[in-house]
Amino acid sequence: MSNHSDNKINLPKSENSELIIDYKGITQLIPHRYPFLFVDGVCEYEKEKSIKGIKNFTYNEEFFQGHFPQEPVVPGVIQIEALAQISCILVALSFDVEGKRPAFTSIDGAKFKKPVRPGDTLILTATLERYRRGFAVFNTKALLRGEVATEAVIKAAMI
Repeated sequence: MSNHSDNKINLPKSENSELIIDYKGITQLIPHRYPFLFVDGVCEYEKEKSIKGIKNFTYNEEFFQGHFPQEPVVPGVIQIEALAQISCILVALSFDVEGKRPAFTSIDGAKFKKPVRPGDTLILTATLERYRRGFAVFNTKALLRGEVATEAVIKAAMI
């Protein structure tokens, strides 16, 4: 992961005017890759405080074939993974974590309030509550059409 110790984002500017970091920039910040990268872009970022990103779930996502074919929904664990990934991006942009990777230590209070289906776009948000000696605590939410679909407190250590 790259070191971004100031408020400037030293990544390629996204061609999508709504994004400040696109897929290419995200792959410079976190080690995840297709088919396990669940953040498509970053819309907002405030160093050491918060981040907002997006994930577009398309009909061709592999997991829709089996979860569930008659009424496909995004598995809760994938929604939590998307929230964890946006949290990692916040850490990578805010702190010197060169050569380290995240290891999640807990996911607390996870709630799944609305089903997420093919064609839906989730707005992923993470607020950094605490960061000390490589250990982080985030309050996260995934919004679907302006309402909370998923929320959790995510804790991680950079190792």
